[in-house]
Amino acid sequence: MLRGPKRLLTDFQPIEGPQVWRNWAGTVESKVEQIPRPLTEEQLGNAVLNAPAPLRPVGSGHSFTPLVATTGTILDLSAFSGLIDHNEAECTATIGAGTKLCDLTRMLAGLGQALPNMGDIDQQSVAGALATATHGSGLTLGAYHTQLRAIHFVDGCGKKRVFEASRDQEMINATGVGLGIFGAVTAVTMQNVPSYNLRRKRTMLPITATLDSFESLMSRHRSTEIFIVPFARHALVQMLDKTDNLGDYSATAEDEAGIATLKTLRNYLKSFPTIRRMLISHAMAKLSDEEHVGEWMKIYVTDRQSKFNETEYHLPFEEGALALTEIIKLIETRFRQIYFPIEVRTVKRDDFWLSPFYGRDTCSIAVHHGAGEDYSAFFRAAEAIFRRRGGRPHWGKLHTMTAADLAAVYPRFNDAMEVRREMDPEGRFVSPYLSKLLGIAL
Repeated sequence: MLRGPKRLLTDFQPIEGPQVWRNWAGTVESKVEQIPRPLTEEQLGNAVLNAPAPLRPVGSGHSFTPLVATTGTILDLSAFSGLIDHNEAECTATIGAGTKLCDLTRMLAGLGQALPNMGDIDQQSVAGALATATHGSGLTLGAYHTQLRAIHFVDGCGKKRVFEASRDQEMINATGVGLGIFGAVTAVTMQNVPSYNLRRKRTMLPITATLDSFESLMSRHRSTEIFIVPFARHALVQMLDKTDNLGDYSATAEDEAGIATLKTLRNYLKSFPTIRRMLISHAMAKLSDEEHVGEWMKIYVTDRQSKFNETEYHLPFEEGALALTEIIKLIETRFRQIYFPIEVRTVKRDDFWLSPFYGRDTCSIAVHHGAGEDYSAFFRAAEAIFRRRGGRPHWGKLHTMTAADLAAVYPRFNDAMEVRREMDPEGRFVSPYLSKLLGIAL
């Protein structure tokens, strides 16, 4: 039986009756009949069978898409949190799926274990990060779901399911990137690595040199991430490598201050793009290189506070530089109101059926728009570029692809839908959004 930390059990108060749920960005709102917080798999199974449908599990609400939205029941799985077990010799840990990544990193550090890679936000739940194929950067490093060695579900029939890599690798591949359509994940076992330190180097490169040497630049280090500021003519390149050196670096709000400055320049120089370009380009060219050393989780994570909307597509690696060239031109000629940097990462290929990285090494490109501003025209134009180059959307970020589009770019899409039908034959976990997205008849 899986139980959450004592604090959660002590404070437990089931929430029933009409409730309003909102995502992190405040862009998705859902009025639901119930938000129960089951404490055990038995209670969860009862909710699956009896609570008003559609049922949607919720993590930390960090998706921009309406994956959680429903008029029925949102299942709050936060009680399924904490360390359940670990194996020191095999460097694995079994954890409640409602555990936040920021809590997971502290737990693993106490065990002498570490995640092989991370994204730069650590507020998602483990289940949510897995469900949407959340990732970091590095051509030799997979997304979080590639660490799965076991996964525990309560399926759409209220039945407990456990898939283990030693006997059920095919089912882990089918359900590991799950979108919450196979049931509610309660626990996972993850393959970790021994704790390590990282050296983070940041440097500025002219945008022409960045694009000309893109493939070698992105594969030269353990992890490379590029930020391209519109109108800057320069790119900020961040490189991470393991080191035996010690350091005490912790995330700061420095990047947030930079975004605020870019917004101010955009607002005051809307009608003067040449001056805007000159000021930003000059400032970035003068920035000195920086280097920091610290524990793995402190180097990966940044202090993100700004609210924004985002679309991110995952392209074949060889399409990255060409797509970036088009996106930069798009912003600087048609959408000059954009001030957020373009974020560029890489991810190793994997075998998970609904993973955007299935079968190919990937270049991931994300574009952002400030919260409260109309992003629709810009995102549509950017999507057209990404899709023309074989892109697959990030499941948790804004996109307009439909079931027919997805089936064309995910080779195992239909197989995954077959597994979904077997695990949730009555469609208890299928909301109207997911019905349209995945072509599931309600």
